[in-house]
Amino acid sequence: MSADVSDLSLVRRVQRGDKGAFDALVLKYQHKLVKLVMRYVRNPAEAEDIAQEAFIKAYRALPQFRGDSAFYTWLYRIAINTAKNAVVSRDRSPIEYDLDRNNTDESYDMQGRMKDAETPEGLVLTDEIRSTVNAAIDALPEDLRTAIVLRELEGLSYEEIAATMDCPVGTVRSRIFRAREAIDRRLREVFEGGLGRVEELG
Repeated sequence: MSADVSDLSLVRRVQRGDKGAFDALVLKYQHKLVKLVMRYVRNPAEAEDIAQEAFIKAYRALPQFRGDSAFYTWLYRIAINTAKNAVVSRDRSPIEYDLDRNNTDESYDMQGRMKDAETPEGLVLTDEIRSTVNAAIDALPEDLRTAIVLRELEGLSYEEIAATMDCPVGTVRSRIFRAREAIDRRLREVFEGGLGRVEELG
């Protein structure tokens, strides 16, 4: 049984009044949701609170869930919106992005581009590149930043991001392309060669 089918069966049980089925969904997704929210807030305890709030919102909205998109993309959208609202209301800046996350081959391999940690000089350069990339991501408009985070750091497909952000797949591709261009441009400004130069260092 696929994740989508099993999620939908749990959702249908919740809609029929089975609260235990929602507990199963929470157990399945709570770690992923906290990790996602940590992209927006610095404090792990705050991230857990926001994730909890997102689950409460999802539970209240479940009677209207029709299954037009996968449950987890719907849940991610609620979590992202809840986290963004928390950041705005508390005037916090997003956390640094975890670029050590393993990416799929299809993904834009930032991690591979930043590997040259065999020497002290390499470690310093890697930290500087990481800092530059984090700053570039933080400086992106919100729609580009969300798209690149979901793609590179959460590993979602273009179709899943489109469902999460409630926009066409073509728009997602455009946003990710523009985000990568902005990051590369910033790296070129700092390192006079951008990602191509960084690749040579490996």
